[in-house]
Amino acid sequence: MEENKEKVVEEKVQEVKPEAPKNEQGEKAPEQKAENSSRRPRRNPERDRRVKRESKAKDYDEIVVHINRVAKVVKGGKTFKFSALVVVGDRKGKFGFAIGKAAEVPDAIKKAVEKAKKNLFTVSLVGSQTLPHEIIGKFGATKVYLKPALEGTGIIAGGAVRRVLELAGVKNVYSKVYGSRTPINVVRATDNALRSLKSYTKVNELRK
Repeated sequence: MEENKEKVVEEKVQEVKPEAPKNEQGEKAPEQKAENSSRRPRRNPERDRRVKRESKAKDYDEIVVHINRVAKVVKGGKTFKFSALVVVGDRKGKFGFAIGKAAEVPDAIKKAVEKAKKNLFTVSLVGSQTLPHEIIGKFGATKVYLKPALEGTGIIAGGAVRRVLELAGVKNVYSKVYGSRTPINVVRATDNALRSLKSYTKVNELRK
């Protein structure tokens, strides 16, 4: 009797067990494994680095100061290209400049921006975002004179000097350009002046 009861229980359990779903042809479909909802997505280190580079690139503004067409004389004639002078900066003290050359203007600008971001310099500003002392920058036949100014004065400069000072984060300054006004010479003279600045503490030490 006990054996008969066990057989009856097993038959009932088999009847309760649900059948596997069938497809249109009447065949049993393969069992699908349950997806693990708690599984974390895989990290892509290359994508993370690309996102970081893009976020850093967005932190800098860029201004095209001058575009010039240049020619190279070769055996078959002349090959023309474009050179772009670009200044980049975060308007908080960092700036840089570079020249890029290419057959098309957009490519030349892109090259110049990439070069400029690799050669950044931090300016030591004081007070109302002005210079710590007067300075004269020289390059070739160009001289650029920079003088600190009070808050509310603004940037008293024009041309290439203004572009560099704006992106460097200087908001109050006087300036004057002597000699050659070629854009690249003016930018280089301004760059030399800003790189020659001394911090506020060093100026006080020299005055004592």
